[in-house]
Amino acid sequence: MTQEAEDIQEEQEENSAKALTQRQQRQRLTELAIVFLRLGTIAFGGPAAHIAMMDNEVVNRRQWMSRDKLLDLLGITNLIPGPNSTELAIHIGYERAGWRGLLVAGSCFILPAMLIVWALAAIYARYQTVPQVEWLLYGIKPVIIAIVLQAVWNLGRKAAKDLPTIIAGIAAIAAYFMGINEITVLILLGIAVMLIKNWQTRGRTTGAFLLPLSGMLAQVGSTTAAVTSVSWISVFIFFLKIGCVLYGSGYVLLAFLQRDLVERNQWLTSQQLLDAVAIGQFTPGPVFTTATFIGYLLAGNIGAIVATIGIFLPAFVLVWVVNPWVTNLRQSPWASGFLDGVNAASLGLMAGVSYTLGRAALVDWLTIILAILSAIAVFRFKINSAWLVLAGGVVGLTSRILLG
Repeated sequence: MTQEAEDIQEEQEENSAKALTQRQQRQRLTELAIVFLRLGTIAFGGPAAHIAMMDNEVVNRRQWMSRDKLLDLLGITNLIPGPNSTELAIHIGYERAGWRGLLVAGSCFILPAMLIVWALAAIYARYQTVPQVEWLLYGIKPVIIAIVLQAVWNLGRKAAKDLPTIIAGIAAIAAYFMGINEITVLILLGIAVMLIKNWQTRGRTTGAFLLPLSGMLAQVGSTTAAVTSVSWISVFIFFLKIGCVLYGSGYVLLAFLQRDLVERNQWLTSQQLLDAVAIGQFTPGPVFTTATFIGYLLAGNIGAIVATIGIFLPAFVLVWVVNPWVTNLRQSPWASGFLDGVNAASLGLMAGVSYTLGRAALVDWLTIILAILSAIAVFRFKINSAWLVLAGGVVGLTSRILLG
């Protein structure tokens, strides 16, 4: 274990962004742009699927970092507000090429989804209908299940490193099905594992615990945008405030938007809001690009731009602030135990999400067969997820054409 830690440390020193020449820096930025533009274009299925694709691309194929390191970064993203998979992309960019990599990776992951949603918003504003893409999701969803299961398996083998973390993972799965708040689960299980691993050690916990607690306190506050008219400035401020305090999935985002946009400010109707969330759900990339759609409806093209910037900007800032502390946290026995617990809980929650996604995706014999074949492809033959997603879309389209 000591040798493995030394190897990882040596790899991190060799890959330090500060030690790169300008040519190496440009090369890494180009690689980051290509990888995350592609992922942002094909990453259907929500955060769990996004994380699975990043694990395959960054750890398996390109070996940019160890799976332990990726797990630590994932654990940190679960403790700060904002979209988890986007923040993981930003972390990877920062680890790979410093602050420039942070901007390139995050922006390239967001950009494809933003452009797609922006175009759909323009179509919707004219025709007031959501384009029908069920045929696409019909074939893609079963493929996503296989990709997510591979990530849960690979990451789970690293996260479940001893009995306390195994128990924490199982407890997280149970808590998911009981409907307990995700942040509460992560923090409580993190503390439990930390205490179990350090029960004989006296000391005080790291200040890292202030981070999730402060986020929880911030979440209690109001996110109402105190405006009387819908200007692009109002749109920007509204989504910036949401980006600073929002934990959870696109469904949590729906609750925030329903309360503020529909009930309090009456900027949108409930149907428009549901259509906006639907667009965010069935397009690739971050679900939070729902903000792009709403921004366009409220303030046109400039509204689409500032809404997207507003909801994602806090993620860039938080990752930039938190990332340098990840290694130090891992070196502290108390913080390391807490992070082990959070990692195990994160994977437990991800396993629960996989079950929910599976129930929604596997609706007939064709989708079941497609999921099984995709699982064989990713586990046995290590086929790139991009090709699988493309194949799933083709199967979905073909089946709809043949079945009428």
